[in-house]
Amino acid sequence: MFQLWGALTIFILCPLMGALPLIGWITKAFGGRHLAGMNAGNISVATAFYKGGTLAGILAILSEALKGIAVILLIRAFFGTGSAPLELFGLMALVIGRYFQGRKAATANVAWGFSLHDPLASTFGLLLVTISFTFLKDRQLAKFGVLVIVPLIVAILHFEDFPRIVATACLGGLLAFIYTRVPDDFDFEISQTQTNSKAPYQYVRKEQTILSLGEELDIALVGNKAANLSEILSWGYPVPKGWVLTPLEDSQRLIDYLQPSELSPLVVRSSAIEEDSEKASAPGQYLTVLNVTTKEGLITAIARVQASYDHPTSVQYRRDMKLKDTAMAVLIQQQVKSVFSGVAFSRDPMSQEDDAVLIEVSNFSGSDLVSRGIQGQYRAFVVDTENYALIQLEGSGNVPSGIIKQIAILVRRLEERYQGVPLDVEWCYDGRTLWVLQARPISTLMPVWTRRLVTEFIPGTLHPLSWSINRPLMSSVCGGLLALVLGARAVGLDFNESFELRYSRAYFNASLLGKILRAFGLPPESLEYFTQQAKLDKPTVDTIVQNLPGLVRLLLREFTLEKDFQRDYKRRFSPALSQLKQELVEDLSTQRLMSRIEFLLELLRVATYYNVFVPLSVSTRKRFFKVKDSEIDNSQSPDLASTQKFTELAVACKEILTEFDPENVFDDLAVSAKGQEMLAEFNKLLRRYGYLSEDGRDIAIPTWREEPQKVKQFFVQLMQENAFPATNKGKRKKTKKSVQSRVDLAARVNEVYLRLLANLRWSFVALEQILMNSSALDEPGDIFFLELDEIRRLVGSFDSDLITQVPDLVQTRRSQFLKNSRLNVVPLLVYGNTPKQSERDSLAPFDSYQILQGVPTSNGITEGRIKLLRDLQALPKVNKETILVLPYADSGWAPLVMNAGGLIIQSGGRLSHIAILAREYGIPTVSDVQSATWLLQDNQWVRIDGTRGIVEISNNLRPE
Repeated sequence: MFQLWGALTIFILCPLMGALPLIGWITKAFGGRHLAGMNAGNISVATAFYKGGTLAGILAILSEALKGIAVILLIRAFFGTGSAPLELFGLMALVIGRYFQGRKAATANVAWGFSLHDPLASTFGLLLVTISFTFLKDRQLAKFGVLVIVPLIVAILHFEDFPRIVATACLGGLLAFIYTRVPDDFDFEISQTQTNSKAPYQYVRKEQTILSLGEELDIALVGNKAANLSEILSWGYPVPKGWVLTPLEDSQRLIDYLQPSELSPLVVRSSAIEEDSEKASAPGQYLTVLNVTTKEGLITAIARVQASYDHPTSVQYRRDMKLKDTAMAVLIQQQVKSVFSGVAFSRDPMSQEDDAVLIEVSNFSGSDLVSRGIQGQYRAFVVDTENYALIQLEGSGNVPSGIIKQIAILVRRLEERYQGVPLDVEWCYDGRTLWVLQARPISTLMPVWTRRLVTEFIPGTLHPLSWSINRPLMSSVCGGLLALVLGARAVGLDFNESFELRYSRAYFNASLLGKILRAFGLPPESLEYFTQQAKLDKPTVDTIVQNLPGLVRLLLREFTLEKDFQRDYKRRFSPALSQLKQELVEDLSTQRLMSRIEFLLELLRVATYYNVFVPLSVSTRKRFFKVKDSEIDNSQSPDLASTQKFTELAVACKEILTEFDPENVFDDLAVSAKGQEMLAEFNKLLRRYGYLSEDGRDIAIPTWREEPQKVKQFFVQLMQENAFPATNKGKRKKTKKSVQSRVDLAARVNEVYLRLLANLRWSFVALEQILMNSSALDEPGDIFFLELDEIRRLVGSFDSDLITQVPDLVQTRRSQFLKNSRLNVVPLLVYGNTPKQSERDSLAPFDSYQILQGVPTSNGITEGRIKLLRDLQALPKVNKETILVLPYADSGWAPLVMNAGGLIIQSGGRLSHIAILAREYGIPTVSDVQSATWLLQDNQWVRIDGTRGIVEISNNLRPE
């Protein structure tokens, strides 16, 4: 019996000890940091030292030593000192527990435990590993080498104990397996390293190999630019040969290796850790040095690029974009002698839709290629099929059309590789090869929104009020279910950004979905299953194991769905619906109506959980049990149940009125006693299903109770069509009970959900009448063009500004909604955040004597005073009332642009660094305005419209 408890210790207590996150607790308590939220990867003793400081590291060593030693002592307590194989199995159980708790290794635990288990073998092993690492400084060789050396030493020292030798080899194999699946202890964010730990970090990280673009690079270590180019090169696309200097690496070894010359010049480029990301591209913020032909020049160039990270303009940019300070890696590449060079955007940054590829060809190369004049501008409309691509070109320039088409195909192929993320690609052509110099997300076109995932449950248009209610409810519920599965991996995922309203229709955040899939451990290509209906590969065993605890939690929640709903129906929904039915909303005051609305919103929060989870449960069970739709009885759903009841009544009425006039059916029924019974039954059904409407998800749509005439017309149609009640008898016998029970539960949930929405609508209609009586609103339906928070402000406090804005706000939104409702087709994909509503209608008339036409470059309308710049020598002070006029789009203007109110650029296209910066800052910009520096003068007052690409010059000079 005593040894039985020992076995339980090995199989239960040891894994639990391994899963106990002592290092995280210690570091949080003594080092002021909680490692689980810092992307620290494998949270180990080394991680605690370098991220938490010396105290946290020492305490981490003690805690890890305690775990390993405790396992050995516990097993010896149960089985005695002659239990060597069992001691090793106990260490394996400890390792497994640590790995499955957070995908972490247990190297320190094993090292201390094994030192107690076999001190002699541990000493020999440590000595050999120390010697090899001192001379070779190769962490990978040392890490995996010890797993081979120690079993060999054990085999030599204990050649007669075969079980011990096998157990040691198994322990080594288990650790080797885990090492290949967890991040390296030293591959964490540089910015999180303690200052006094950077020197040993650099020493330990030092290896013989020089990082090049030809190998797989870690984005957290080398930055997005270098990592992206490495990945593109691995896909087979031409990328100039390059090498990477990591932030804390000594540059001398790389400088000694490279041989720059006049015949083989180098270009030194920035690759900051958060540069070229989806959130911010940092256009022109960091330095690029061209034509490096000597080693001395290379040393200087590297230093200049590294120093540009701390330039005041770069620091301000990171603050403005809410980026944390990290570090600067340096990318060194062979410089290509180009015939043509330029930039291509895979999507139009202005239209934000699934549109053409934009291509600009520059007069310059390298850092100037997105700064100064352009040779040509093209739009390429690409129709891509599996076997060929059709390309239609617009625009002009001196580049052969074949090369432009080749660029368009290249850019779209790269976009496909990055799962539909719109890309900004810098390219050059040397007469033979089209080279990729850079590829990064177009930050202003992120995130990507897809209609495909929401058309089934939100197929139509939604009014602003309905959306302002539905969006947070849906985001909260979906986020909660995903967080249930992901656990700690959900940290950093903003589920509030799950949905967006475009064209008055719901879209889902495909970019967020991509992050969710990565958190699940699925490959990025899985996103195409949801956005393009591509085939979904089966998850790997590792992915299944990683998500197993979360899936079990979700499954347990699914098993109790019906029980949970019955509990909530009895405690919440049924009493609430009875209470709401007894109130006459027309008699309630404004305060009572708002209280009623808040009460309904709280009920809807709970109901939405069931309205999302139960259909998901139905779908999952149907797929698992392979049940077809034709085998399911949906007759209990409110829409089908109501149709069934009205159809039965229509058949009964036809027996009374064998011949009837459709216009007088109800009058004819009222003549006879039997007909009056039919009318009473009709009114009873109308009261029973009065909460239904043409679209129950949009509370702006009147319910049947409010428009009984439409129900009467529907009833007459049933009588005219000789409709017969549907029969579903026998179907339940053929259907899996577990599936049908979920379908019936979905019907009950849907009824509660629609009833609550109907009561919410009736409450807003009553509130609208009060606001109309006080002249806050003009006509029925206006309230549904306001958002929930706006209604709260309108009712809760006297907001004079909002009261003044409401008529124009409602009119603008109503007009846009009607326009969107008439659209037969809307884009399946749209890009970027919702553009601001047009400001033109709300602006005062502008007395202009001349209008200049340019290229729309950054959305928005603004007015201000002209400040004309001709060169970079003297940079004046500017503010948000300053409209800068630039001769060309050089990134040197960035310090001024970031603080200006608007931009007018004489020469330069929409893809320049300055144009990208203007869009990131939301600065209205018009580019390619011919002769702007001659036609415009300092202190002129102008209005610029960045959306339409026009500059209006005022008749009057505004006073200073």
